Amino acid sequence: MNHALLIDRIDAVLPQTQCTQCGYDGCRPYAQALAAGTTLINRCPPGGDAGIEKLAAVLDTPVLPLDETCGQPGPLLVAVIDETHCIGCTLCIQACPVDAIMGANKFMHTIIPDLCSGCELCVAPCPVDCIAMVDANRPWTQEDADAARTRHEQRAHRLQLNAREKEERMRRAGTQAATSSQQTDAQAAHPEQPADHQPQSNQAPTAAPTAEDAKKAAIALALQRARARRKTTNQSGSTS
Repeated sequence: MNHALLIDRIDAVLPQTQCTQCGYDGCRPYAQALAAGTTLINRCPPGGDAGIEKLAAVLDTPVLPLDETCGQPGPLLVAVIDETHCIGCTLCIQACPVDAIMGANKFMHTIIPDLCSGCELCVAPCPVDCIAMVDANRPWTQEDADAARTRHEQRAHRLQLNAREKEERMRRAGTQAATSSQQTDAQAAHPEQPADHQPQSNQAPTAAPTAEDAKKAAIALALQRARARRKTTNQSGSTS
């Protein structure tokens, strides 16, 4: 069988929760490893025993018991945000592999239950522990898996575009900095420049704060406010 076709067939029977419990960065990379014969078919807890049987059929290999070091199968869980404590840091949005979280920087976030795959990847990054996993009270269907695969692929494409745009901006900024440095060196080498040229300061210019610096500062401030709000709430409860 064609190798690419085999990967597609394996990927088609994986649950597409993109939870990474198998040790790979999503279902597609796991499918690629299975097709290459570098891993085993029993590393997908969301798929459970039924998923292992499907993989065994595709790869014509014996069924194996689930590797419980990867996790335990169970009912579909979905993430829920305690919106009263959400600080709008966007870390959960960045972690969600299937674009199931809505929100914006410094604004409350919310999770769309019908889109959540229960991967739990948004829980750990939350700096105020305001995300919990609850029973979805429904099964994860093939339609869910197909839709999650599409959103995951669209997200990956968007992140690639963003990375290329960022790289291009950094390249342009580097070119501008190099040009400015060359002009400064030329001016130093020829002090007979016209008088309207301002002298260059010997002090190195202070780097402007980056977007990442601003984000970290905003998160730190939000955390401080969240702690203060919780402290006030706790004190009010203890005195009532």
